Amino acid sequence: MKRRLAREKAFQSLFQIEVSDISADEAMEHVLDGEPSDEFLEKIVKGTVENKEEIERFLTPYLEKWSFSRLANVERVVLQIAAYEWLFMDDTPKNVTLNEAIETAKIFGGEEAGRFVNGVLGKIVAEIRKK
Repeated sequence: MKRRLAREKAFQSLFQIEVSDISADEAMEHVLDGEPSDEFLEKIVKGTVENKEEIERFLTPYLEKWSFSRLANVERVVLQIAAYEWLFMDDTPKNVTLNEAIETAKIFGGEEAGRFVNGVLGKIVAEIRKK
């Protein structure tokens, strides 16, 4: 499975977990619909679930006037995936994660979701570059 597809399946899995309170394995099983799983997909889904609190602490300062709980589900899940990749997966360049997050937000949430995700992640990238 290509990484873009794995990210989309990871988004769908994490979205299901967010709205249905099901396990990571059940969510992945639903989105895979009988297809074989993928190591990258499993790493993102399980890693994001396991590190959710740390991911939220990392993202919260960049939300400006938004609390994490007030974000729409699409934006929240896309930001969690990007933050997970940045914090725990060194093998993916940050700009690739940024671009994939924006595209995923646009696919599942529309242009406004893409702009919001771009704004939040852009602030993080700008701060990283300053350091």
